[in-house]
Amino acid sequence: MPEPSRRSGRTRRRRPAVHLGPDSPLVGGPLLSEPQMGGHAEARAGAEEAPTHPQPPAPPDPDRSRDARQPLPAADPGRELDDWGRSESFVSRLDPLLNFYYRYWFRVQAEGVENVPARGGALLVANHSGALPPDGPMVMQAIRNGHPSPRPLYMLGENWFRGFPGVGAMTNKLGLIAAHPENAQRLLHDEGRLAIVFPEGQKGSRKLFWQRYRLRRFGRGGFVRTAIRARVPIVPIAVVGAEEAMPIFAQLRPLQRVSGLPYFPLNHAFPQFGLAAGLMYLPAKFRIRFLEPIDMAQHDPELAEDSAAIQAIAEQVRALIQVQLDEMLAERRSVWFG
Repeated sequence: MPEPSRRSGRTRRRRPAVHLGPDSPLVGGPLLSEPQMGGHAEARAGAEEAPTHPQPPAPPDPDRSRDARQPLPAADPGRELDDWGRSESFVSRLDPLLNFYYRYWFRVQAEGVENVPARGGALLVANHSGALPPDGPMVMQAIRNGHPSPRPLYMLGENWFRGFPGVGAMTNKLGLIAAHPENAQRLLHDEGRLAIVFPEGQKGSRKLFWQRYRLRRFGRGGFVRTAIRARVPIVPIAVVGAEEAMPIFAQLRPLQRVSGLPYFPLNHAFPQFGLAAGLMYLPAKFRIRFLEPIDMAQHDPELAEDSAAIQAIAEQVRALIQVQLDEMLAERRSVWFG
């Protein structure tokens, strides 16, 4: 017979097989020390003969028992971020920089800011322009600095820079929210907040310099449908100055495909200075005109399903803003001094 295998002069012993049973350490049973492994079969046999007593169920966890469909708890003033990811402390830290641009660089002249409701939800609708558009932050500062009852302003749009480290998180802390119908309904109707939307979308912010202040089509009128469903007014806004502050001279389509950006503009600062171009705006004089609110609660909610009616209202809002832009441009004597 062959001799037993040996290692370092000692006979190699085979450990008894450990079977998965109710007392196995792998499924929650007691841990067995090395000398006890030999009697494992006897211990298991005794365990099978002993009567089992089912453990009483654990008391329900009150935090887990809350229905996930229930609304989130009310905002806590002590929280760093709200439920949307916006940080008031972060916005406050950026206030000196934003106010520098607002007061000294763009010298913003805001008109009719009191037309923004002091309470309840409202949807602000503005023209969009300029590479790395400065219009949204300047509208936000106009409300923070000139409104009798300043309120946080959220932006409904697409986070183009969410794939770039740090930039996407910064835009979220400023109040950028994905433009989804459910988000808009909760933000405007349920929470009664202010939100701004730019219906021209990418078509507006990638316009070339010679196309400035010619409003593009306002999509399919989704902002009108949003306002009707949320029962909130629309506040049209006309912005002059952003087209010259960050003009676009050409679009570099090959670099657009490589970078993954929605567009790749060529101007005085981009792409040669990269993201630092966002601080290299030209000192164009800004004028922001807030128009009187348009009551959308007067419309039957079923109108939101009528595509033709929605498109007609969207075109009326677009025409209203275009008239104001033409009037403001006719009054302007200088791009730099107004």
